[in-house]
Amino acid sequence: MEPTGTVQDELARVLLPPEQALEVDVRGAEAAVLVPLFMDGGELHAVFTKRQEDLRRHPGEISFPGGRRDPVDADLLATALREAEEEIGLPAATVEIVGALQPTPTIATGYAVYPFVGVISSGFAWTPSAREVAEVIELSLSALRAGYGRRRLVRRGQPFRTDTYLVGDHLIWGATARILSDLFDRLGSDPEPG
Repeated sequence: MEPTGTVQDELARVLLPPEQALEVDVRGAEAAVLVPLFMDGGELHAVFTKRQEDLRRHPGEISFPGGRRDPVDADLLATALREAEEEIGLPAATVEIVGALQPTPTIATGYAVYPFVGVISSGFAWTPSAREVAEVIELSLSALRAGYGRRRLVRRGQPFRTDTYLVGDHLIWGATARILSDLFDRLGSDPEPG
């Protein structure tokens, strides 16, 4: 990306407008995630959760904070913000939504996941939900890019090859990896806007 303004401006320039993402029809039960990004040490970082091992859906997996749409949610953006507050203690008022990414289905659980990108301040003190979140993970986009690879995984006894991102012992795959790939495609070869 060529620097022309703030991180928020640069991201907004390459992301989908949230309204446009909401119009995309993806098969599955509606769900949304927040892709929280922040600058630290001159690098853009993303915030993930590692799900508790005893959860029925996606146990132990690394994902963006999010979940199913509730009847009280005005729209899927409201779902993403509510879930981020419930899961990691990130108040909606501290998030500047700058755009959205292409909605993606989950293969095993049948959700249509709508990702919304928000810029937050660095150094946030997380308060993870003990019921849902084992750990909050902050990873630089440059480390994520460097950790990309197609890997052989085994799920429910079935081996398969898929796109993954591996940073240390943090393995990201599935819908979360597809969301990251979309973000990286939009950012181009330079992982740091601005």
